[in-house]
Amino acid sequence: MNLETIDADAFGRSMTGLTLNLLVRDVRREAAFLREVLGLSVHRLDADFAIVLYGAQVFLLHSDASYAAHPLPSLLPEAGPRGGGIELRLHETDPDAAAGRAATFEGATLLASPADKTAHGLREAVILSPAGYAWVPSRRL
Repeated sequence: MNLETIDADAFGRSMTGLTLNLLVRDVRREAAFLREVLGLSVHRLDADFAIVLYGAQVFLLHSDASYAAHPLPSLLPEAGPRGGGIELRLHETDPDAAAGRAATFEGATLLASPADKTAHGLREAVILSPAGYAWVPSRRL
């Protein structure tokens, strides 16, 4: 499947298992954060939509406007971070490198510096994206 040219109908029918749609105010900014700070690959990027890959795992970014006919936007805050209560974990992503890149990315916030979490056997950091989602890059100790 060519992620740059597939149409929405064919892409939707290709999805299986669990997928995530993250609603964001600015798709391009969030996609830049995911690509530049966390090293994810971004496809079909425009003002309203992006396909994002972490390895073989797919998730989607949608603008608020693209969900205008959906009931979910009525639950979103007018301002401030989104995603409270959810951690998006990226296992096998270097937390030290991601934290370093986050320090120079406008709108990213390092919530927890890289640290060894021996109880979980991981080294991890917590980085808030421009949209307010908590991303946790981690590596096995």
